[in-house]
Amino acid sequence: MGCFHSKTTNVQSPDDESLPADKPDLLILLVILFSGWALKANGDAGEQDQVPAFKEYGLAELRAATKGFSPEMIVSESGEKAPNVVYRGKLDGGRLVAVKRFSKQSWPDAQQFVTEAAGVGKLRHTRLVNLIGCCAEGDERLLVAEFMPNDTLSKHLFHWDKHPLPWQMRVRVAFYIAQALDHCNTENRRIYHDLNAYRVLFDEDGDPRLSSFGLIKNSRDGKSYSTNLAYTPPEFMRTGRVIPESVIYSYGTILLDLLSGKHIPPSHALDLIRGKNMLLIMDSSLEGQYANEDATKLVELASKCLQFEARDRPNSKFLLSSVEPLQTQKEVPSHVLMGITKAPQVLPTMLSPLGKACAKMDLTAVHDILLKTGYKDEEGAENELSFQEWTQQVQEMLNTKKFGDIAFRDKDFKSAIEYYSKLVAMMSVPSATVFARRGLSYLMSGQPELALRDAMQAQVCMPEWPTAFYLQALALSKLGMETDAQDMLNDGAAFEAKRQNGWHG
Repeated sequence: MGCFHSKTTNVQSPDDESLPADKPDLLILLVILFSGWALKANGDAGEQDQVPAFKEYGLAELRAATKGFSPEMIVSESGEKAPNVVYRGKLDGGRLVAVKRFSKQSWPDAQQFVTEAAGVGKLRHTRLVNLIGCCAEGDERLLVAEFMPNDTLSKHLFHWDKHPLPWQMRVRVAFYIAQALDHCNTENRRIYHDLNAYRVLFDEDGDPRLSSFGLIKNSRDGKSYSTNLAYTPPEFMRTGRVIPESVIYSYGTILLDLLSGKHIPPSHALDLIRGKNMLLIMDSSLEGQYANEDATKLVELASKCLQFEARDRPNSKFLLSSVEPLQTQKEVPSHVLMGITKAPQVLPTMLSPLGKACAKMDLTAVHDILLKTGYKDEEGAENELSFQEWTQQVQEMLNTKKFGDIAFRDKDFKSAIEYYSKLVAMMSVPSATVFARRGLSYLMSGQPELALRDAMQAQVCMPEWPTAFYLQALALSKLGMETDAQDMLNDGAAFEAKRQNGWHG
């Protein structure tokens, strides 16, 4: 609960001039928080605290989770006919998972299978469907991954129901999958087996992710490609081996899928490209959604990826630099682009006026409430110096606080930030209220990252202060992180209820 969890691990940390020098443990904590939060928008979040650590599951637990491996729980698109079937499962704690069940004797050596799975299970990234466990009991071999509720790229491209995937969503898929492959490369996982449109899945937010199942072969000695041979890299046809450049070739086939809305054999596509008929490849349903120049750039990138000689293909960094500039609607959430209706978020029933104002992102109301509340929430706080004591000891500190409060009252938020920053540097014991006020001033100035930092620091000062949670929720909403904001509102409401019960008890 609160800022010690992953909900607030995505913010760039500016200089931490506001951290008290005599609190090295606090400094270390916040450095870890901010560096770990690392740029979710860029997909660079390495460790995701909300994803459980990799573990070995018991067969009985996975059997129960999948209702005895019931056919009704199968989610793999070939159903029971597939050599390796994927099931939807629900663990004891309520977590939904995908369970891949390998065919009998695909991995005779249980320890080899566990070692292989555990290696992939160390990877954590926002663009991957993360692997969270495995099972090797008797002759059963199972993998457990996060569950993605919004189908595969194959379904959205080739078998769509209501409307085809829009151009900007296709560009986003290309970019996010390039990010996933680049991360795997940096983690020395450069071989991905049978990369195709079935391996790209969409999470609850509609964001595309690359299945971690493809980082493990379907069997110890099995083929790396199970799809039609027309789509396999030339070197695999010649030698039966997969090399890192083979993955780039397969990425090129996905680009063709995205561009055409059909599963075009690479040889046919390359003939069209060489004949200067590249726009004939394009999906007719996308007409009017893209600039010809942008489409040409993606077609040319696909052509580079599909070069016959492996050494002539680009690397993952080139993929990123080629696709990234083509994104023109970064601010639009994926579920909006895809037309996926998300379940409405239910606000906690026990919300104070401040909580409600934060939920509505009503900054004016938040300002009014913080102004009326003043510093009373800190009275009697453990180890907290009162401002009366400061008055007797340091006149300059009192004056700085006074000028900051006046600026805050008069909505001169730039000056409020300046005075409160000076005050924070002077104080031997930090004040949660000062952080809250400076945080709102940052929000009023269009700086939600700094506002989130201050709301987190307010929570460090007073770990069960609802205001700190509500302000974190407000900042997270401004950063577009609605799920995390909802979690913070729930946490704030829980502490609000705890306070009420304490007062009435």
